[in-house]
Amino acid sequence: MPRTKVYEAVTERLEILDTEGRVDAALMPEIDPSRTRDLYRDMVLMRTFDTKALKLQRQGRMGTWPPIKGQEAIQAGVALAMGDNDWLIPAFREHGIMVLRGVPLHLVFAYWAGDERGSSYPEEVRCFPVAVPVGSQWQHGTGVGLSLKLRDEDAVAVTFGGDGSTSEGDFHEAVNCAGVFGTKTVFVIQNNQWAISVPLHRQTAAETLAQKAHAYGIPGIQVDGNDVFAVYAAATEAIERTRRGEGPSLIEAVTYRLGDHTTADDASRYRSEEELEEWEGRDPILRLRRYLVEQGLWDDDQETVLLEEAASWVDGQVKALEEMEPQAPEEIFTSMYAALPPHVVEQMQSLLEEVRS
Repeated sequence: MPRTKVYEAVTERLEILDTEGRVDAALMPEIDPSRTRDLYRDMVLMRTFDTKALKLQRQGRMGTWPPIKGQEAIQAGVALAMGDNDWLIPAFREHGIMVLRGVPLHLVFAYWAGDERGSSYPEEVRCFPVAVPVGSQWQHGTGVGLSLKLRDEDAVAVTFGGDGSTSEGDFHEAVNCAGVFGTKTVFVIQNNQWAISVPLHRQTAAETLAQKAHAYGIPGIQVDGNDVFAVYAAATEAIERTRRGEGPSLIEAVTYRLGDHTTADDASRYRSEEELEEWEGRDPILRLRRYLVEQGLWDDDQETVLLEEAASWVDGQVKALEEMEPQAPEEIFTSMYAALPPHVVEQMQSLLEEVRS
């Protein structure tokens, strides 16, 4: 009996804005010029508070920090595509979109300073706490998406993860389950090329991460993650498709982590200066600014004002962080359980006795 073809799939890649700031007009999504300037402001704000956080960590005023430098376009583009009722389920490098979705920056800083209250957001903010375990948030995104479907809510769950997390069983279980049950979930992979010191080619033999979606029966697309217009266009299409009840989607955004994995890492030990310089030339902020200048939407005076305003706002958030009342020791325990089990109560009492002695 001859062999017959039972399945064939194509994985597409979307690019709209090139490194020189030129766009493919046929692919350009409809975005009001004022909103395009807002996208740029959002990305500059992310870069500003990311730089400030690194300084705070080095000064001993904050704990470990995972930099987002170079990945701003992904978070700004997806944030613009999301609706007010949509849920964000982040991993641990999504500070930018968390702030754009309403999480106060001083609480983001508080979390990374070791304060449990950094995960207590305003009630109206539809965002899950940071997920540090690699890959666990994928399953949370599937669960929230299933809940939204069962409740017939006009909302979508958007969950993020890095390229390294796609090697975890949690990722495959989450995407498989989402496909089977048709959950209202959009998976966004921030492929920044490095899982700490492990390069992408050691994570998978697949040519793309987007093609993994096909194995689970859902659409998958790869986009230039340093192109905010491509990210926005792909995210809009995926989110609206999922919102209509047509099932989950997956986006692989190809980018680069310009900084270290965290402040506990030294990326110079495992990647070359040549590679870093190549990707610095693809900086998403520089790319969008070139476009704005070319379109007559931005100039040096606006840039100066923006940088001053961003720095002032971030300094205000640092002040808010440092003016928070000291955290009560028992919050280490009370933030973990709805009802404390007996052995945890015993540990808490032991700590309090030691603190008070």
